[in-house]
Amino acid sequence: MIALAARLAFENLFAPETRRVFWKVLGLTLLALAVLWFALRGAFNSFVLPWLQGFMPSTADWTGWLTLFLAIFAGIALALVMALLISPVTALIAGLFLDDVAEVVEKRDYPSDSPGTAMPVASAMKSSVRFLGVVIVGNIVALLLLFIPGVNLVAFFLVNGYLLGREFFEFAAMRFCSPDEAREFRVKHAFTVFLAGLVIAAFLAIPLLNLLTPLFAAGMMVHLHKLISHKETSVQVRRS
Repeated sequence: MIALAARLAFENLFAPETRRVFWKVLGLTLLALAVLWFALRGAFNSFVLPWLQGFMPSTADWTGWLTLFLAIFAGIALALVMALLISPVTALIAGLFLDDVAEVVEKRDYPSDSPGTAMPVASAMKSSVRFLGVVIVGNIVALLLLFIPGVNLVAFFLVNGYLLGREFFEFAAMRFCSPDEAREFRVKHAFTVFLAGLVIAAFLAIPLLNLLTPLFAAGMMVHLHKLISHKETSVQVRRS
């Protein structure tokens, strides 16, 4: 089921409907990064640079060169910060469009099933922030274990596999049931969900492609939830 769900989710990334979601996410991400760029740059020029210049003798010839060096260094540092922010900002914004991806999957691949119910805007924003927190916490834990030989890479996959699997499977399940029921369903199939989370963690580890992680993960877990639900329904029908 996991391999099938992953394959279907990857194919879904190239569907026209999913591409429209991706372009919306990309456009909003670039807009958010541009706003952050000007805000951080303005804050540095207005507060940090004048503070540093206050320690320099105003008559020294080298002051101008040092100011120029600080400006160049700040520009490079800001560019690095923005590069690090691309993934979490994309995750935050993409979290607002997960229901769009789920609806595409349900309409394309499960047209005979009853469609799920999209989360309210407030819940979607909460879920988006929670996903961002999961990514940050998971990578902080993995970073802390980075210098332990034989543990670092394994820690990255185990931590992210568990957290990502949990969050996205419960998201898929909550389109059809309450949060408590979604949590119980996830716990019931915890090992399968964890293995699926490892696939998402592997996707997350691929540069550039990892920007699509929220869209891929949402599609994969919708498929996995559907496959598990159909299997349980078939078993119950045979028993009855």
